[in-house]
Amino acid sequence: MAIKMLSEQKVIVLDEDKKATMVNNLLVALVSEQEVSPVINTGSLYT
Repeated sequence: MAIKMLSEQKVIVLDEDKKATMVNNLLVALVSEQEVSPVINTGSLYT
């Protein structure tokens, strides 16, 4: 729902693969037994 709202408001534009990656990362953070630490991706998912 949040990703849909951000896309509709043109805040972010994600293809289906990036949406799936974002949802996967959020689910991992939610169910993790350890504290979450941020990771900054300075590269691209696609080369």
